Amino acid sequence: MTNIAVHPEAQQHSLQDHGHHAVASGAAHAEGQQHPIKLYLVVWGWLFVLSTCSYLVDYFGLQGHLRWSLILLFMVLKAGLIVAVFMHMAWERLALAYAILLPPTVLLVFVAIMVFESDYTHLLRMIFFAQAT
Repeated sequence: MTNIAVHPEAQQHSLQDHGHHAVASGAAHAEGQQHPIKLYLVVWGWLFVLSTCSYLVDYFGLQGHLRWSLILLFMVLKAGLIVAVFMHMAWERLALAYAILLPPTVLLVFVAIMVFESDYTHLLRMIFFAQAT
């Protein structure tokens, strides 16, 4: 009989704890997810460093493919940091990240293929029209 008397009290206490947890969880969802300010300061620091590196490419007068490769690399790294942290993609579900990031990646691959194809087509036209004159 003692077990019966203790059990309802324990059950009621458990329900109260669950209720407090649900209220606290609901309050956290209502406020939104908070990230430490240190994370944003670190990302700003990296953005500053990458921008400085991008400017140094011009300062040192690099030319040709090396220049554009470095500028594009720094640009993609900065864009990745901004998307991951400031647009909160690092904390999204994987399916959403794929839905947003995969199409531009595929598009860039197709653009690269077209660039290589255009060089080949230009070379063929130069050879063909050079023979005609």
